Amino acid sequence: MVAGMVPALILPLVFNKTLELYFFPVFFVTSLAGCLIGTLMTSPTDDKTLSSFYRTVRPWGFWKPIHDKVVAADPSFRKNTDFGRDMFNIVIGVIWQTALVLLPIYVVLMNWKNAGIVLGIVALTSAILKRNWYDRLSENS
Repeated sequence: MVAGMVPALILPLVFNKTLELYFFPVFFVTSLAGCLIGTLMTSPTDDKTLSSFYRTVRPWGFWKPIHDKVVAADPSFRKNTDFGRDMFNIVIGVIWQTALVLLPIYVVLMNWKNAGIVLGIVALTSAILKRNWYDRLSENS
């Protein structure tokens, strides 16, 4: 975090006639370098913490060594195989969140037609998320 904050504070002072937007590549590269250096210079997270996280969150991805340890400790543990459904829910969730931001904007602007359309989108995406995500939370715990 410091790797991105320091350039963000210093560059506008040094290059005061430059539009801040042009500093983005520098912020990106220094932040990325800080992330990589921080990752490589610190010790790895212990297996107990990773196993606890994996059992609780059940992420998909490259977790085979931790998955094997969790299954060895608890043979009834099931791997998360709902990648497609989760990705669909993320797309619907982004639409839902964007609509929730737009709704009060249209109300303040008294643009009732667009507010009604956005309210319909909020209702539809809420129903989809309730059925496809919220109602299934207890299945996975």
